Amino acid sequence: MDTDKRIPLELRNRTPSDVKELVLDNCRSIEGKIEGLTDEFEELEFLSTINVGLTSVANLPKLHKLKKLELSDNRISGGLEVSAEKCPNLTHLNLSGNKIKDLSTREPLKKLENLKSLDLFNCEVTKLNDYRENVFKLLPQLTYLHGSDPDAKEAPDSDAEGYVDGLDDDDDDDEEEHGADAQVEEEEEEEDVSGEEEEDEEGYNDGEVDDEEDEEDGGEEERGQKRTREPGDEGEDDD
Repeated sequence: MDTDKRIPLELRNRTPSDVKELVLDNCRSIEGKIEGLTDEFEELEFLSTINVGLTSVANLPKLHKLKKLELSDNRISGGLEVSAEKCPNLTHLNLSGNKIKDLSTREPLKKLENLKSLDLFNCEVTKLNDYRENVFKLLPQLTYLHGSDPDAKEAPDSDAEGYVDGLDDDDDDDEEEHGADAQVEEEEEEEDVSGEEEEDEEGYNDGEVDDEEDEEDGGEEERGQKRTREPGDEGEDDD
């Protein structure tokens, strides 16, 4: 089968050792293998293989720098004992929607000393009595199960999502920067608007004063005219 159909288009012209994130969701695995996914991806930190038909992780390549592994919606029921050998530095593992039925399947995960977050949502094992308590006992290194700690306190967004530290920092910085710029622009617009309103009010007030002054001047002129006519009017009466 053509390998190009397995690897995303944007990665075909890059060497595997340059790739830190790889999403192969909905690809089809053959005998537990995904064509094109090899141990040449030695710098890989994030791998997503959701709904690819895996029944175990036995045929995954050795990815020693891998921190997050997404295996949701596959058919995995066991065989996790090789996970510590293949991916010894895992901190986040998502196995939701698989065929895991009992806690003994989780036993091999003890060897993942850095494992911080585990997701088994929608697996049959979650129906067992005292399931959460027993998982935390079985895996003492675990901090979060299904996104919450032993006291049912939800993990921060970064931990709940399990994204590799640092990969989203630039985006967050950009959002903060854009947000600050937008706030400055809004403040400047408010200042401009307020300035225009003040000018309008001053202009309006000036107009009122001018009108009043004109009326006063007109009144004085009218009174002056009356005063100049009065002597003449008297003379005419005398005649």
